[in-house]
Amino acid sequence: MRSLFSSLLAPLLAALLMASASAAALDLDEGWEYRWGDSPFRADGTPAWVEEPASEDAWHSIAFPSNPPGRDGHKHAWFRITLPEAEWRDPVLYIYSVDLITQVWLGDERIYQYGRFDALGEGRFEGWPWHMISLPETFAGRTLYFRVFSDYTDIGLWGEVKLMDRPDLLTYILKRSAGDLVVSAFLMLLALLAFVFALIQANRRSFVGIGLFALASSIMLLAETQASQLLLDMPLLWDYLVAAGYYTLPVAMGLMLEHWFAEQRPRLLRRIWQLHLGYVAGAIGLAVAGIIDLSSTFPPFDALLVVSLIGMFTTIVVHLGVLNGEQRLIVLSYGLFALVLLIDMAVAHGLLGWRRVPVNGGALGFALAIVMISLWHYRQTQRELQRLNHSLEQQVTERTQALEQIVMKLQAFSYEDALTGVHNRRYFDELVEHEAALARRNGTPLTLAMIDIDHFKQFNDREGHEAGDTVLIGLGRLLTHHFRDSDEVCRMGGEEFVVVMPGATAAMVEARLAELMEILGRTRFRYRDRVLDTLSISCGIASYPEHASEPLTLIGLADKALYSAKHRGRARVETYA
Repeated sequence: MRSLFSSLLAPLLAALLMASASAAALDLDEGWEYRWGDSPFRADGTPAWVEEPASEDAWHSIAFPSNPPGRDGHKHAWFRITLPEAEWRDPVLYIYSVDLITQVWLGDERIYQYGRFDALGEGRFEGWPWHMISLPETFAGRTLYFRVFSDYTDIGLWGEVKLMDRPDLLTYILKRSAGDLVVSAFLMLLALLAFVFALIQANRRSFVGIGLFALASSIMLLAETQASQLLLDMPLLWDYLVAAGYYTLPVAMGLMLEHWFAEQRPRLLRRIWQLHLGYVAGAIGLAVAGIIDLSSTFPPFDALLVVSLIGMFTTIVVHLGVLNGEQRLIVLSYGLFALVLLIDMAVAHGLLGWRRVPVNGGALGFALAIVMISLWHYRQTQRELQRLNHSLEQQVTERTQALEQIVMKLQAFSYEDALTGVHNRRYFDELVEHEAALARRNGTPLTLAMIDIDHFKQFNDREGHEAGDTVLIGLGRLLTHHFRDSDEVCRMGGEEFVVVMPGATAAMVEARLAELMEILGRTRFRYRDRVLDTLSISCGIASYPEHASEPLTLIGLADKALYSAKHRGRARVETYA
């Protein structure tokens, strides 16, 4: 156990001792000198200025090696500093950025170069990376020279210059980049969601504007973060991405503002985002084609952005009353982000002293505003969905009941004779099969009575079909009330009716029909205040099992009995024999 403990503790103690032995990072913000122009080079390739004591008067002190006074069109400058003494295990010089390309000499030895210098000592822009320059252990007390070329608005080193250990520098870079990486990932997710909503929602222009703004901000933060150089050491590519994201921001802002102020027809907003869209395409396209340097596209854009922001926010102030609460919150987040961008721009152009501007904070503020609005919308949507679900459930219940009633009515109509209101032939066919099956299974009687109005054709010809319909309706009601509740009256067609009587014998039905004929003889039907002639009926009866061994044959048997009643003089009841 003791040996295991020792094996785990030893590396930890060693790491602590190494960390305590290394010196803290040292800012090189004193002792700098500068000199305009470019040094001649000797035959062996070393610059003459690193070994010319006679030219000491040409060097001038400067607080920081950037933008010396009296540039007057100079594109070359030299800077130097005497390196202090300190103890580092793996010493490196860290430079935040250089405008634009540089060579670094330690005495007459070139130890670093960024960019390509031609015979005239000039070169093209190759990006704005941070620089890590390895130093020999014997650097203390020696002079470090920087040869710089720049046709940009700024010339020299920019941001920070530090002496430190390599591991400490990498840790420093990662810590400073962590916030940007998190915010960039968050904005990328927000952009994806916004574009998805743009595909499925009605107000697509608003979601496109939000998505484009989040995407541009995310790309800009990711490309600007120093950790990106550790992922892929292609500075110019990252700067192209920075430019694309940075230049797209006002396009996204203009799209969203134009959508919100659509009723006011804001031509200014449309012209602003269209102008910036053209600038994105033109600047990036010309730089990729090699016609211009990418670096030269930033100053004009910065000037254009200032004018555009003034125009946008003037429009917002004039029409602020049109916006709702959530739109005002987004505008506020836009405004804060724009303010951060303006401060960062001022630092980049030397209008403010160098400092790290929290651009990711402005972007995060925008993202949080969108998230807050989205959560509020989600809550409102959930409440609305609950209300709609409750309302839909009520509507479904009501419509289901109404549908059931309709189905019942349709079913009743499908089995009901439209004229008389009694059951029709379709119902009779299904009823007979059902009652026949019950009679067979239970061994109970089943009787059918066929009823036909005598001489009904002559009655129609004499009185008219409307009077005939009145008689059919009246007879249907009379039959329904005369027979038992268990009996079913159906109209077979024309003037013919049939009564299905489960459990009744032929004798019982004969008695019931005899009573019916007496009642019908006393009944007078009226049509249009006119009493119609008396009508008589003929009836045929067939019963199971008395007359048939199969109930379904009762239909034909009852019909034969009816024919017999007609043949024997009508107005009578005949039972099948």
